[in-house]
Amino acid sequence: MLDDIDRRILELLQSDARIANAAIARDVGLAPSAVFQRIGKLESNGVILGYHAHLDPAAIDQGLLAFVTVKTGVGARAKETGEMLSEISEVMEVHRVVGDDCFFLKVRVRDAQALGALLDEKIQRLPPVASTKTTIVLSTAKSALPGVSGALDVAEESPPDERIRAS
Repeated sequence: MLDDIDRRILELLQSDARIANAAIARDVGLAPSAVFQRIGKLESNGVILGYHAHLDPAAIDQGLLAFVTVKTGVGARAKETGEMLSEISEVMEVHRVVGDDCFFLKVRVRDAQALGALLDEKIQRLPPVASTKTTIVLSTAKSALPGVSGALDVAEESPPDERIRAS
């Protein structure tokens, strides 16, 4: 179970994963060695899964963000379909959902042309995929990383409005 000090350490690490243990120690009122031990425990208990650089998508030619819903055909197996979708490099997230659709994908590509190629050449060619529906993001007011206090907000701008529907 996390206490208030653990939660504060996690908040500080989320806002800057490169923060020094000494700076965390000053903030939470512990010795740096105690902070080091707590972080080690949070890592070994699976609370902290890793440390990442937060990149500007436009700077790495991934300025277009879209969400793709996927319907699968009769007999499609969810686990295998999820694995196939996960292997596509442009697919950032794969979520199995209930309702009209079977999967909800978050994808990043350079532009609308690259999105069309992704849909035509990679996603819709998968044997279990029966149809897709795509929504392009215009802008993002909030994008939060999972966290202990509402997380770290990351606002971004996205390209022009388009809605693509492919069947």
